[in-house]
Amino acid sequence: MVYIASWQEYQEAAEALYAKSPNNTRYCVKWKSSEGKLVLKITDNSSCLKFKTYSSIFLNRFEALNLSLMQKMQNKRLAVPTAQTKSESVQEVVPGGAASSAVPSQGLSAAAGGVKKKKPKKKKN
Repeated sequence: MVYIASWQEYQEAAEALYAKSPNNTRYCVKWKSSEGKLVLKITDNSSCLKFKTYSSIFLNRFEALNLSLMQKMQNKRLAVPTAQTKSESVQEVVPGGAASSAVPSQGLSAAAGGVKKKKPKKKKN
């Protein structure tokens, strides 16, 4: 298991590996917050591809790769809005009855690595 140095090479090889054997391919993501390290691994039991980074620049690329692989695993294509006004948005109905946007949001929440608000300190009397 050797790490691939180039993101472009890893992305192409990962998508090709999944296309070759979709039923046997496993995809694993590891995040070590103490080190700020992201490790991606995809394997089909005969070959294993790994990518490691400490840079936050790769988070958007990782999100795009993850979205692409999940769509292939679900055998779906991303619904791209055509000729919509700014006030309209593409909505997808979720089984619970709620509607969610079909286009992923770009904002980060606290759970996704965003910034948490600090609790105010208690004043001593």
